[in-house]
Formats: sequence, C-alpha cells, structure tokens
Amino acid sequence: MSSIDVLGRSRRKSPAAMPRPIHLCGSILDRRAHVCAFFNNPDEKYQALLPFLKEGFELGQKNVLTVDPRLRNEHSERLASAGVAFKTVTQNGQLELRDWSETHLCGGNFDQHRTLALLRQIMDNSARQGFPLTRFVTDMEWALEVGLDANALLEYEATANNAWMQSDDPVNPVICTYDLTRFTADVIVDVIRTHPMVIIGGLLRENPFFVPPEEFLEELRGRKLGPLEKVG
Repeated sequence: MSSIDVLGRSRRKSPAAMPRPIHLCGSILDRRAHVCAFFNNPDEKYQALLPFLKEGFELGQKNVLTVDPRLRNEHSERLASAGVAFKTVTQNGQLELRDWSETHLCGGNFDQHRTLALLRQIMDNSARQGFPLTRFVTDMEWALEVGLDANALLEYEATANNAWMQSDDPVNPVICTYDLTRFTADVIVDVIRTHPMVIIGGLLRENPFFVPPEEFLEELRGRKLGPLEKVG
C-alpha cells in the first residue's frame, strides 16, 4: 500500500463536502494535517482536543479514536461529560472508539503497511457512509507495548506525511498524541521532526524543526536506535 493513501483525499466533491475550516487549539488547521501533540496528563489532552472532536460531530464528520484498551471507559466518560451524546454518535457511526489491538497492534504486533491499509479502509468506509471527513486521534503509547524499535515508529510517522505533501485536496486530519511522561526525550525530539505541525502547551504551532520525509528517512537508514524505552 503506498503511503500516499494513508491520510487520503476527500472523496466527496459536492459543496457539502468541500473544505470547512478545521479548528484546532486556537488555530485553523490547513492541509498539513499530520500533527503531533504533547501532553503531561489526560486533563491537558482533553482540554485541547475535545473542541476539535466536538466540531467534527457538529459538522457531520467522523471521529476515530485509537486508545489504550485499559482506558476505554475513561475516554467514553470524558466525551459524555463534555456533552457528547456518546450512545448516539456511536450508533450513527460518527464515532469509532478503537482499542490499540484493533488498529496498530492487530495480531499483537505492529506492521506499518497493514496499519496504513487499515486507515485507508476506515476512510473509504466513512466516505461510503456519507461522512465528508474523518478526524483521527491516536494515543501513541501503543508503541511502548510491544518493544517496538524507535526506527520503526519514526519511519511510520515520517512516511505518513506523503499524503498531505502530494495532494492539494483537504486531508483527513491525524493527531498523534504523546504522553511526555512515558517517552524519552530523544524519541520526542525525533517525533517532532516527523510532523509539520505540533501542539505544545495547548497551542497549535507550525513546526520549524520539521524534516521532509525523504530527507528524514534517508537519515534514519543510517541510524540504529534500538527498542523504545518506557519512562515512568
């Protein structure tokens, strides 16, 4: 599966599906819609991202959340406490709350190509269901669950950029959330370099440290980083 299909193009060309402003952390997100978001705790994360998710519901779009299966109930409770009609948006297909084992860790391990194909399938299914856009929020601590090499994580993150770089059409935004208390500082630095946009301190910023994917992947081929280490 080519990585150009990871985030995908908006499939519907009717006026209702043409670009609508995507608001994220006080700014409007453009087609550079691959974002890394850093938080110290769940309260910070939800304060920043709940308005983004609620906007998706209000615009008739789809939200797909990939979460730690141990925290699934907490996620649903937070959405409900923020005024989201959790049962309704789940039943009408506007919300998919997926465990890691249903996305990045299908089969108990991570395979970049399988994951990218699954994301494309989710977007295609959403378009067929009539949703003009799919918003993804992924808790990235799944990478710590299986002793994944840092190289594999960073290659995946860098490759995902090809979708927005090779298309002028709106893309389905992807927010990769990282718990700063769980990842080492050196991994965080490299993660920042693989995303054109970053959320730090609850604000969306253009990332001056972003490295184009081809350049980053070439650099990565000359490095061996070893397994990710858990912090805390």
